[in-house]
Amino acid sequence: MEESTGCHDGVRAFSVAVVSYRDSMKNEKILAPDAPLGVAAPLSAGATVFSVILAISFCHLLNDMMQTLLPSIYPSLASELKLTFGQVGAITMVYQVTASLLQPLVGLQADRRPAPFALPFGTIFSLAGLVVISMARSYGMVLAGSSLLGMGSSIFHPESSRVARMAAGKRYGMAQSLFQVGGNVGSALGPLAVALVVMRYGQSSLALFGLLAVLSFAVLWKVAVWYRDHGLARLEENRRTLERITLPQSSAKRGVTILLVLIFSKYVYLTSLTSYFTFYLIQRFGVSVRAAQLHLSVFLAAVALGTFLGGPLGDRIGRKYVIWVSILGVLPFTLLLPHVNLFWTGVLSVIIGLVLASAFSAIVVFGQELVPGKVGMISGLFFGFAFGVAGVGAAVLGRVADAYGIYAVYRICAFLPAIGLLAGFLPDLRQREHTESLSTAD
Repeated sequence: MEESTGCHDGVRAFSVAVVSYRDSMKNEKILAPDAPLGVAAPLSAGATVFSVILAISFCHLLNDMMQTLLPSIYPSLASELKLTFGQVGAITMVYQVTASLLQPLVGLQADRRPAPFALPFGTIFSLAGLVVISMARSYGMVLAGSSLLGMGSSIFHPESSRVARMAAGKRYGMAQSLFQVGGNVGSALGPLAVALVVMRYGQSSLALFGLLAVLSFAVLWKVAVWYRDHGLARLEENRRTLERITLPQSSAKRGVTILLVLIFSKYVYLTSLTSYFTFYLIQRFGVSVRAAQLHLSVFLAAVALGTFLGGPLGDRIGRKYVIWVSILGVLPFTLLLPHVNLFWTGVLSVIIGLVLASAFSAIVVFGQELVPGKVGMISGLFFGFAFGVAGVGAAVLGRVADAYGIYAVYRICAFLPAIGLLAGFLPDLRQREHTESLSTAD
């Protein structure tokens, strides 16, 4: 694919640039003696450090796979603990709201006083959450484990998004997409792991997945060393570049507000599928729990692919247009979904996941460019708001399902992508950057 070719070209170009620079500076020490992951210590923010991006993406895969184990075992928990849809929604709300309240604070603190080694130590909360849920024999223990998972996520996402920005060079959308697609792949693997392992060996087998947290800790320690030694200088250089194209404060605030509303539309709809799609398939079409989990995995895989494509497209054609097409463009498919058979439900869910997911990388990078120097705060705000909206949405939709049936959830949510019309009011940063470069040239 074109995007994949671009990534390979970028790797080759980066390698050639490092070799050429090293040859031209024979008397200088270019490679940092303690640089992890085989990474050269770049002198500017222009080079893309793929090894760091791929490492943080891999850890995102591990993190989100652990996080997705929770909603994937909802049918089993509901059966064993006699939970209502409202209680299932409340579990999601506790997890997501815990993450959403802390993420902006973590990001803001990271902007003020960076703490690279918060990344590996944040995995301890995820490990504790999985262990508690694996032993849960009451609704209260499930809620406690959910809050611990949320705390682990709240530390990981804003700091990891900062690392992706540090390592991006000039390919911010691509870097953010590679980072996020790791999480999407992990989310897709979560239901599959439940279908193959947890459904066979029981709830207690969740504790085994805590080994993923140990692996993530080891990789993130290496990333944290690079972050401390090289990443912060690159981020500062990037901030100075962005300040030359900063919008007036009123326009930036309006842009951030619109982006948050678009996140609301995107994530309330997505949570209707991630939290209740298995129930919908089981109740409407009579499929088995295992078959419903596999349908959910296919949908989440489509979300991963859409996330991967969205960032590079934003770099090439403009993030505003990707956001607009992604959210509004999915509307015809969401309107059709509640009215088709099982086969077309599967097809439409893939299309919806593919198109709708392409927006978030573009949204995060757009927000980072609207507010230079606040990469952690914007990342934490957007990830946190997405988690919070999804959590509250899950709780509200659970009440709707209890009162009116699961089918009503999808008829109501079908209209949410119409909010994508607001993307037309976002400022055009590419045009402003072009105008700024012309004035500088004059």
